Amino acid sequence: MKPAKIAISDGKSFDLRPTMPSVLNNSVVVFSTNYLPMARINIRRAVALLINGRAEPLDLQDTKLVWILRSPSVEIEVPHHIRLKTTTAERLWKLPSVSRRELLRRDGHHCQYCGSSRQLTIDHVIPRSKGGTHTWDNVAIACKTCNHKKGDKYLNETAMTLKTKPKAPMHPTVAFAEQFWQSRENRV
Repeated sequence: MKPAKIAISDGKSFDLRPTMPSVLNNSVVVFSTNYLPMARINIRRAVALLINGRAEPLDLQDTKLVWILRSPSVEIEVPHHIRLKTTTAERLWKLPSVSRRELLRRDGHHCQYCGSSRQLTIDHVIPRSKGGTHTWDNVAIACKTCNHKKGDKYLNETAMTLKTKPKAPMHPTVAFAEQFWQSRENRV
């Protein structure tokens, strides 16, 4: 069956079918066996986990929130949250090495002194010439102007302050869990 189209005098054609959001475009939150929110997956993957018996529905509220997938012969209820049944060894997560790309991601592509997003460089909070190391807790993103202004000095020798204290990135599962619970608190 061809989609209904309309042609305009300038040669362009447009599809007249209403655009309906598909249930398959939604996502499901996956919890570990010990109820730690781990990730958000698409509904297709969630259905596979439920059908294979590797996951079970998880109801976090009084009302049962589900999406219903229908085929000619089967109707499947997919909950908004599922819990894995099997325990697997925790995936090893290695702390990423300190690199410009990871620092920009951590600091949100903004200078940690003035907030600028132009001409960004790496600044060592305790200068390397004074014993500072190239580690997560001693480096920050700074614009060229602020980095030059700070120069080879300690922060307390200048009038500058950091917007956020430099720290190593956290495990992705822990970051997702923190974001998940904060979003639930904001709804209440």
